[in-house]
Parts: sequence; C-alpha cells; structure tokens
Amino acid sequence: MNYLAHIYLSGDNELVTIGNFIADGIKGKRYKEHPQEIQKGILLHRHIDTFTDSHKTVRQSTKRLHNKYGHYSGIIVDILYDHFLAKNWKKYSDTPLEDYADTFYNSLKKHYDLLPLRIQNMMPYMLAGNWLLSYASIEGIGEVLDGMNRRTKNRSSMNEAVEELKEFYTEFENEFTIFFEELMATSKEKLNELNNI
Repeated sequence: MNYLAHIYLSGDNELVTIGNFIADGIKGKRYKEHPQEIQKGILLHRHIDTFTDSHKTVRQSTKRLHNKYGHYSGIIVDILYDHFLAKNWKKYSDTPLEDYADTFYNSLKKHYDLLPLRIQNMMPYMLAGNWLLSYASIEGIGEVLDGMNRRTKNRSSMNEAVEELKEFYTEFENEFTIFFEELMATSKEKLNELNNI
C-alpha cells in the first residue's frame, strides 16, 4: 500500500502514524532507535506490507500489469489502490479527505525533528502538491506515476500505467474493495497486539 493507506490504517495516534509513514527508510532493527510509539508504527507498516505482498487479490491486480512493468507492478498497484481509497474516502472516514490530509501535514510539521532526512527533504514537495488529496483523481495518480518513473530514470515506464488504470478501472476497484476490508481487519488486530506488548 502507498502513503494514504498506511496513514489511514495507523488509527488516531500521531506518532504511530508517523512511524508507519517513515517506515520504508528504516531497515532491520534500526526501528529500535526510535520512540516506542514510532516503533509500533514501523512494525505495523511491515505487517501491512507483508500481508499485502502475499494476498491473492493483490496478486490478481499485479498480474494484469506484470508483462509490461515487471517488478514495478507491485509499486504501481500500491499507488492505484491509494487512488481508490481516496476516491471512496467517504466510505472509510467521516472526516473529509482535505481536512484529514491537512491534519496529517500539520502533524509532520509538529514532529519534524523525528523525521528521517529523506522525509524532511520530500515534505515540501508533498505539501506543495497536496499528494494525499491528489490521489483522488486519475490526473493526480498520473502525476504520481510520472514522478515515480522519473525516479527510475524513465526505465520503469510507470507513467504509462494510467492507461491500464482507465482500461481496467472496474476490475482494479473491485479488487481494492475486497482486499481493503481484510487489510483493515488485520491492521486493527496487529495494532491491538502492538499496544498490548
């Protein structure tokens, strides 16, 4: 899953949410160098990734892209699934997505000193482009995929995946909906487990 899903699945604890958000850049046991609540977020992130990568419904989505995008298919599906979460946000939250995103951005600013350098450097771009809100539109997803393609020095052609999104829109959306119900349940279970350690 991509940024919006990881943030959403963290619950209401700001530091758990930040831990989940920054987790990709924290390898091995280095998570233990962080405050306890951030550690929980990092471990939750790892659980979400493991569950997602091995899920048969997610594999259906990635299989549709594999011939063209190879090992980038999983990254693309993560981004497409964030689109469907943002697009159907009212189904999952009573807080408007714009307000939810602003609250998260303010939390990043408040806890700036806890963020790894890579995230601090990324923040101005995230805020200026209002990434979390932009996921709700196909155009916004196109911009995200463009950015990801540039990061691979145009080797991945991820920018072209917006065409598959349009072509198989209903299939991707149905797969996301089925999968996300299960992901919410396992994430809640994992968070309860982490809170009880």
